[in-house]
Amino acid sequence: MSGIKTAISLDEHLFNEVKETARDLNTSRSGVIRQALLEFMERRKNQRLLEQLNEAYKDGPTGEEENIARSMRNAQQGITEQEPW
Repeated sequence: MSGIKTAISLDEHLFNEVKETARDLNTSRSGVIRQALLEFMERRKNQRLLEQLNEAYKDGPTGEEENIARSMRNAQQGITEQEPW
């Protein structure tokens, strides 16, 4: 994978934390920043997915979906009652 160089500005405190973390992990500052960005982007993607799911399910099940769930529960209960536990 070819890298693209970019310049960023960091507060001195954050820069020092990145430098210390890089030393602790035996990697470069770029490696620390790259990993932090990857994790941030993954969290952001997951957050957007969660928001989409919440939007899709915000109204709850329809009456038809409730009936299907009830039928499935009854069928499962019938199956488990036949088991010789």
